[in-house]
Amino acid sequence: MTRCLHIFSQRLRQGLFMAALALIPIKGQAENDSIVVFVAASLTQAIEDVAQAYGGDIAVSAGGSGAVARQIAQGAPADVVMLANADWMTWLVEQGLVTGQGVTPLLSNRLVLVAPADAADLPALSAEALLTRLNGGRLAIGQTTGVPAGIYGRAWLEKAELWADMLPHLAETENVRAALALVARGETPLGVVYATDAAAEPNVRVLYEVPEDADWQITYPAAALTPNGQTFFDFLGGTEAREIFVRHGFIPLAKEP
Repeated sequence: MTRCLHIFSQRLRQGLFMAALALIPIKGQAENDSIVVFVAASLTQAIEDVAQAYGGDIAVSAGGSGAVARQIAQGAPADVVMLANADWMTWLVEQGLVTGQGVTPLLSNRLVLVAPADAADLPALSAEALLTRLNGGRLAIGQTTGVPAGIYGRAWLEKAELWADMLPHLAETENVRAALALVARGETPLGVVYATDAAAEPNVRVLYEVPEDADWQITYPAAALTPNGQTFFDFLGGTEAREIFVRHGFIPLAKEP
């Protein structure tokens, strides 16, 4: 197990019952024949396009992966789940809510440091440069004890020896889209989000692309929770869905059937 996964597992168990419960409301009232799909917030736009391509009655609920997992554990009527971190899916398997054999890692992503669209280039990646850019403001980031993007972001900041300097200046959010919104609205000067989120938001610009590293390897595992969701789950790994995910900047991991 990598250092990031070890850290994540510890923080997951410590912070589980502090995970945010609120989810972005389900888009459309789920009918009896609807397929209800719970996804990580960073997947919102992509999964809506996939659902449209699928053509069936899909109800999408999106939020932080920790909140999504908690909702499912508390009995939320989900047919398919897709999270932004393998350890949250492992937790669902441990709760007996998902079978390990049914979990498929479908996608990958990358972290970026963003600023409002009119911000100047960052002269260097250093504590001094970041604090100067913050100028008393905050660094928006997903909750670092429960939101995958926050966990990954903390792992990066620690390895870059920036964590101690940034910690007093964090604005932690319940999901990565909330962190993105803070930067897009100019409420925070900087934010750590996924590359796919930055690409979808014209009011931010990327200042720094976080290099890939085993300590923050980003994966999106998916699983069908009911027979009703199996067909859509199978569609997620197919050619048409993969092409949609690629258009949104995600990196497919699963092989095509």
